Amino acid sequence: MLSLAERFAPFATRMRAAGLPELAVRTFEHYYGELVSGATGLMPERSIEAVASLPDAAGFGPDLAERGRRALGKTVLVKLNGGLATSMGLQGPKALLPVKQGLTFLDVVLRQAEHHGIPLVLMDSFTTHAATLAAVAAHPKSRADLAIAFEQHKVPKVTADTLAPAEWPADRQLEWCPPGHGDLYAALATSGALERLLRDGYEYAFVSNVDNLGAVIDPAILGWFAAQQQAFMMEVTDRTDADRKGGHLARRDGRLVLRELAQCPADDLGAFQDVARHRYFNTNNIWLHLPKLREFLRANDGMVRLPMIRNRKTVDPRDAASPAVYQLETAMGAAIELFPDAAAVRVPRVRFAAVKKTGDLLGVRSDAYVLTDDFRIVPSPRRTRDPLVVTLDDRFYAFIDQLDERFPAGVPSLVDCARLEVVGDVRFGRDVVVRGTVRVSNDSPEPRYVIDGSVLT
Repeated sequence: MLSLAERFAPFATRMRAAGLPELAVRTFEHYYGELVSGATGLMPERSIEAVASLPDAAGFGPDLAERGRRALGKTVLVKLNGGLATSMGLQGPKALLPVKQGLTFLDVVLRQAEHHGIPLVLMDSFTTHAATLAAVAAHPKSRADLAIAFEQHKVPKVTADTLAPAEWPADRQLEWCPPGHGDLYAALATSGALERLLRDGYEYAFVSNVDNLGAVIDPAILGWFAAQQQAFMMEVTDRTDADRKGGHLARRDGRLVLRELAQCPADDLGAFQDVARHRYFNTNNIWLHLPKLREFLRANDGMVRLPMIRNRKTVDPRDAASPAVYQLETAMGAAIELFPDAAAVRVPRVRFAAVKKTGDLLGVRSDAYVLTDDFRIVPSPRRTRDPLVVTLDDRFYAFIDQLDERFPAGVPSLVDCARLEVVGDVRFGRDVVVRGTVRVSNDSPEPRYVIDGSVLT
């Protein structure tokens, strides 16, 4: 029977041949050891307690906002930019997808950073780095100078039945995967980005997903974080039924913890999805104190040992018949339980506006959202309703080209819409207006048309 070191040796050889740093190799060895030992990363309901209340950003006053404005010169905006828009039918970085008034996600966050006069730091993956660098370089020099991009690590996929490195000669790139955004801490260190930022006098980092258009610098929240002098702070918001599958905050052994759906045993799914019990949803917006992060890394041999998330997939995600593999990943928010002084703060829902599907994109492109002078994308002041919900039939709208084909004359007016659901193949004409809660359904195999100027109520 092979020892753990012998079983891991082929992974180490592959990673070193790819030029990965020793910290990345040691970190992956840690998680591979957990996989081999039978660890699942599960967090049973009996092991945690619900969180009853938290500090509320709605109560942070002008004094904290002023303190935050004074701290802007020591703050950087970090965006997680590792994802491709494959779920929307594209092969390029999601950050390069046009989202509002012809601007891409990357355009918007570059302008936000420029507005605040702070650097934009991009954590790319091996699949997005080159295209992102080219896009940044194409921007006016004043904006390109504001951006710092570094590449997170990659790790081998693990064959599910043998726990050996995955082999896929048809496309060797598919033998690798990003290790989740929990790799942020190690990648900041090994890329040199952390030392560079500290050398330049930066103390605070606000981290969020590049597709979360609500995640902007808020001086009052920054002021609160600076005043508390914590190493780590997570932004959470109230869970709704739409967030039943999203990670929630809890307590374990007196510390705050994050539990993701992949960490929930099947028997505890009901409790996991109980939004009245587990009230707070992780927005994946976090604040880091960079000097304290460096101290933590030095004290722990450079490693941030986060709970492992074992994702079972196929080696070729587009081929369900290809061999099953495990992708070993971690979530950056899980670090909340590793820092003794870590905290969480409740924020308004507007700070979580992620664009995950084409329905989200259609809503943001519509007049239900506006682009402000400081380059925030926010609900239109004309709206008097709850956040817009757009649900489109995945059979006909899952991909960007399908979306554009069915809205050839532009997006309908949705400023007075509460919910739009489209089922079947429906093509929309010019100057369509949707008000209230509307369901458009086509049961026939042929496309149906909403004619120009229609008002749907």
